[in-house]
Amino acid sequence: MNKRYDVVIIGSGTAGIYAGYELKKLQPNLQVCILDRGGDIYSRSCPIVAGQVKECIHCKVCDTMCGFGGAGAFSDGKYNFTTAFGGWLTDYMPSSEIMELINYVDSVNMHFGATDKVFSTDTPEARALEKRALEKDLHLLQARVKHLGTENNQKILQNIYEELRQFIDFYFHIGASEIRTMPGGYQVMTDQGDEFSCRYLIAAPGRSGAAWFAGQCAALGMELINNQVDIGVRVELPAKIFEHITDVVYESKLIYRTQQYGDQVRTFCMNPYGYVVAENVDGINTVNGHSYSDPSLRSENTNFALLVSNRFTNPFNQPYLYGRHIASLSNMLGGGILVQRFGDLLKGVRTNEHRLNKSFTRPTLQATPGDLSLALPKRQLDDIIEMIYALDKIAPGTANYDTLLYGAEVKFYSSRLRLTNVLETQLPNFFAVGDGAGVTRGLAQAGASGVRAAREIVRRLMDS
Repeated sequence: MNKRYDVVIIGSGTAGIYAGYELKKLQPNLQVCILDRGGDIYSRSCPIVAGQVKECIHCKVCDTMCGFGGAGAFSDGKYNFTTAFGGWLTDYMPSSEIMELINYVDSVNMHFGATDKVFSTDTPEARALEKRALEKDLHLLQARVKHLGTENNQKILQNIYEELRQFIDFYFHIGASEIRTMPGGYQVMTDQGDEFSCRYLIAAPGRSGAAWFAGQCAALGMELINNQVDIGVRVELPAKIFEHITDVVYESKLIYRTQQYGDQVRTFCMNPYGYVVAENVDGINTVNGHSYSDPSLRSENTNFALLVSNRFTNPFNQPYLYGRHIASLSNMLGGGILVQRFGDLLKGVRTNEHRLNKSFTRPTLQATPGDLSLALPKRQLDDIIEMIYALDKIAPGTANYDTLLYGAEVKFYSSRLRLTNVLETQLPNFFAVGDGAGVTRGLAQAGASGVRAAREIVRRLMDS
């Protein structure tokens, strides 16, 4: 199959979806296609989530990570209105422009069914919480956030898909294998031997395609900027411990600098009354979490990530592979995700089935009881322990013996390209957007990046 389009989009995650939406809104006659190695929003089903298996069976293509909606499809849909976190778009454009784009994407979400309820740090209760955190050397990042809910997030994506499929050609279960330059544009080769030619190319490969995309960029001679990797654990504890925080701001982004090493540790992806889940990133099992908006679907626990940021300097330039290696150690020890009680970790003993069954905190993910100290580097583990004690000062009970730690949680960020302020690469009319391109790390900025690239393509078409 040899197809010719005006615009080819690689990846149907958040960035790719909103790029396609904006292109069709502004130029309905454009010939646009989106390629994805996963399935459409209706056919995506993880055997673990569906209750068919208890452990990851390493599907050839992970439905949790790939397909329409990307990795965000099975998240609980946290949408953050801020430039302080969630990506690095401020490296390319003013904050005011990014916020306009974030608000615009939110308006599209609301058109397709998103809630209008917003949690904010700009309330008397949130300011009191911020003050209390500062007294303990914890720093609460300021932001407004919407919680779409895991079930509602998928309904919104279904609504978007139903509209887009009328105007855009989707090719699911077809993965891009190679990007080639050609006179006047680009050619995308697929793993099934198909060829897609275009004048404009938008790469939105998502987290699962980050390593592949970095390799393609290197082969095309484009300079890559080393990005960070975040390594840590997912904490699960009774929801009541963090209730006084999550009821006020829902997701608290707390940052702490450790006294022992001076490293930065942060909370990430907080899920009140949520569930811990496993995800497969290119054959490596890592841990994540989500929560529902429907009270009847909630658990009794809250979970969140504790992540230590690692940014490397020359000569080392493979943070992605470093993160994969750490995650693979826990996979090697436990056949997947490891879980350990905090008290057992401190005592230097392995959590086993007997000890886990004695825990007052009941796990929401069936993981292998084990010893995280055999998988995580000592420095990162020391940072995490110190952060748990710091959190215990504002949320007493965080450092309880039965607090559960799942590992490893690793956030991979693709090596970033040198991009212009419209997210164009060094190659003309070739744009890179979203998490897989290393410029965002969340729904809001990912969607914003896709819209920005699409608007620039439309502007060039109108000027030509």
